[in-house]
Amino acid sequence: MIQENDTHIHEFILLGFSAIIELQALLFVIFLIVYLLTVLENIVIITSIRRNHHLHKPMYFFLGHLSFLDVWYVSVTVPKLLVNFLVKSKSISFTGCMAQLYFFIVLVCIECVLLAVMAYDRYAAICNPLRYPVIMNHRICMQLAMGSWLLGFITSLLKIFFISQLSFCGPNVINHFYCDISPLLNLSCTKRLVAKMVDFVFAFLILLMPLSVIIISYICIINTILCIPMAQNRKKAFSTCVSHLTLVIIFFSATLFMYARPRSIHSLDLNKLVSIIYTIVTPMLNPFIYCLRNQEAKDTLWKVLFGMGAISRVSGSNQ
Repeated sequence: MIQENDTHIHEFILLGFSAIIELQALLFVIFLIVYLLTVLENIVIITSIRRNHHLHKPMYFFLGHLSFLDVWYVSVTVPKLLVNFLVKSKSISFTGCMAQLYFFIVLVCIECVLLAVMAYDRYAAICNPLRYPVIMNHRICMQLAMGSWLLGFITSLLKIFFISQLSFCGPNVINHFYCDISPLLNLSCTKRLVAKMVDFVFAFLILLMPLSVIIISYICIINTILCIPMAQNRKKAFSTCVSHLTLVIIFFSATLFMYARPRSIHSLDLNKLVSIIYTIVTPMLNPFIYCLRNQEAKDTLWKVLFGMGAISRVSGSNQ
């Protein structure tokens, strides 16, 4: 996949946030706390869903996949960022850069499709409640989840293939905290029209198609909710969608801004700021959004946490 003979650069320098040298230690602590918190809270969500039979429903099944996805989301970018805070050499090998970019694109694609699947699940639950157990049975849920992951890996492989064929002659400095598409394309010293067009077309499709499914699903959901006679029932029905809708707005606002346009982003600082929102902040907020806005998930999570606390106290008293 990588043509070593045509590539003059064998490593890149990730500038990250080196411009603010005096805040390096503070930024390291902040990003470390955010990383550990994100991993911990998503593991708690996954554990809670697996251990509590009340949450063995399609909505929480997909939420478990989303939480697993978020753990890998931050693990692809943040550890390298933390290392670069501590060392003078902020280099990353060409192969390492391509690998990081590939897995990052994989996760973005999977989340796009997974959010669309979750919207379809809410559509089936609200618009076809009697047929919901049949429409979203366990086999269908497994197929939709595995299809999301498979589509992400295949689509990303095509994108990274064209990017890795480019030649990079210098400079080798990437003004970002991870290997992203736009900075890499800007560093290429060969004709990059094909790679840019492939990147734009696939980015447009992987964003537009899931977003279209989400929009159509919510149009049907809103129409159905408006036909419900009692206001309390309407509120209850829509409350099951608020968390998902919040995630959709945050994620797609950032990704559409970053990738759904054929030209490079000229404001590199803005590029990094937006990247932080959907690569680091959003994975940390996802569990909070779902648990705080969903009473069933919140109640179950408290039971799990208090249950763990009770077990710890009992085992401590027995010692």
